[in-house]
Amino acid sequence: LRAQGLKIVLGTPTATPPRWMLDRFPDMLAIDDQGRPRGFGSRRHYCFSHDGYREEAARITARLSEAFGPKVDAWQTDNEYGCHDTIYSYSEPARRAFRAWLAERYGTIHALNAAWGNIFWSMEYDRFDQIDLPNLTVTEPNPAHALEFRRFSSAQVARFNAAQVAAIRAHSDAPISHNYMGRTVEFDHFDTGRQMEIATWDSYPLGFLEDRLTDPPEHKRRYARQGDPDFQAFHHDLYRAVGGRPEAADSEGLGRWWVMEQQPGPVNWAPHNPAPLPGMVRLWTWEAFAHGAECVAYFRWRQAPFAQEQYHAGLLRPDSVEAEGFAEAAQVAAELAEAPDVEQAQAPVALVFDYDAAWAWAVQPQGEGCDYFALVFDMYRGLRRLGLSVDILPPDTESFAGYHLVLIPGAVCLTDQVLYAIGTAEGQVLIGPRTNAKTETLSIPVPLPPAISGFDVTVSRVETLRPDMPLAADGGGAVHTWFEQIETGEVVVEQTEGGAPIATTKGNLTYLAGWPDEMLLRRVLTRVASAAGLDPLDLPQDIRIRDTGTTRFVFNYGPEPVEFEGTVIAAANFGTRSS
Repeated sequence: LRAQGLKIVLGTPTATPPRWMLDRFPDMLAIDDQGRPRGFGSRRHYCFSHDGYREEAARITARLSEAFGPKVDAWQTDNEYGCHDTIYSYSEPARRAFRAWLAERYGTIHALNAAWGNIFWSMEYDRFDQIDLPNLTVTEPNPAHALEFRRFSSAQVARFNAAQVAAIRAHSDAPISHNYMGRTVEFDHFDTGRQMEIATWDSYPLGFLEDRLTDPPEHKRRYARQGDPDFQAFHHDLYRAVGGRPEAADSEGLGRWWVMEQQPGPVNWAPHNPAPLPGMVRLWTWEAFAHGAECVAYFRWRQAPFAQEQYHAGLLRPDSVEAEGFAEAAQVAAELAEAPDVEQAQAPVALVFDYDAAWAWAVQPQGEGCDYFALVFDMYRGLRRLGLSVDILPPDTESFAGYHLVLIPGAVCLTDQVLYAIGTAEGQVLIGPRTNAKTETLSIPVPLPPAISGFDVTVSRVETLRPDMPLAADGGGAVHTWFEQIETGEVVVEQTEGGAPIATTKGNLTYLAGWPDEMLLRRVLTRVASAAGLDPLDLPQDIRIRDTGTTRFVFNYGPEPVEFEGTVIAAANFGTRSS
């Protein structure tokens, strides 16, 4: 392959343990939350906590690295951690490892009992070996117990990945990556990302529209052949942050990231699998480069004629004839050869994303539909609909320097670093709802949330709302799903009936006390963006902008041409201009 001029990314085979490995380690299978084994016959049938399998995974990785290290341009560890709901395992190896992890974390069983509030319902333990995994309880387990299990499970993924990274580095100095997925929050990607040089992800716009988004049918029908206008962009920005190890970043501190698997045609695994609109494979590829990708690779090269992925399209058909996506990939390659590099600068807006908060919401949602990713993605969509480019930041960010506007929605327990960054921010900062609402072990803190120094806001009560009982906001829009009663000073948005505050501001800080619908979100974001000195736009429905600092990309995700700023942009197409 190298003789043909190709660069090689070699993936380790550890996502697909062979049958003889299960004979060697019968207890290596993950166990689901109902006590059932995740058996052999497909893939990802291993428990991250099984020491024997982790050692074997490191051993074969070392053998590959030793044999092929000089011939490989980059590495990929395993494949799609978390795919098929495989992060959480309730096996005996996981139980033993969880007890040891808790003992190291808390030191004494008395400290654990106090932190978890185990006096409630007589849940105290005398020894760490009495603690089981938080499944098969009569009703919900202690939320602190469930949250710590999620943290433990994430740490096990990082431990498993680190073993392969060490095995590779013993024989190869080529950069290392892992291919993450869309809307996968069961483990902390920042933790694994810090171990490697490159973050990659697998971008399937049509599949993800069907199986990972909860938008109404009319939205999915409109974008069935294009994908959601914001979902890919969100993950491009997220994985640019995940790939941001200081020693792996460029001169601007921006992380290295790729698309390792770009959808080139219909896939086989979503509820519905239509073909892309002509032009979309090219658009998706250029959109990734607009967000800073170094590489976009297509999955797959040739469609497989057997086993589980027979209907997953490739750039070639099973008979090796070029499929529809091939010409678009070739067109991008030709365009790249003539195009200047897309330079990336810091965006004007930042959005903090916190995997720990996603686990806290999952453990204690308080109501149907209360989902951290959905809230954050709503905020990101709102920013994009105003034409704003966004950087995503990890929850241990120590400074917001250079950002005109920072959003921190739903981060249940703020880190000391982010609290410091809020206190020293020069731009506008929008927090809430449910920001800094709990302690590390999901207790309600005193003083009451959000407890931001110098910010006169107190959340005195929380309610979750039925879908048919939104709270209308004075001036338009409404709050749905989640609402907090707050005691505060200056109110900038309030309810139509009763006048309860929905948003309040003091200095450069704004607190949002509920989950806004699209209209209310537009009002709030327009206000804070304008206060930040930005120029929010009223974009057409299907138009999205990515401004890199030197180049402005305007993408049309719609099924029809759209006129924007005097230029007609064809369906499934885009334009660029100097910014």
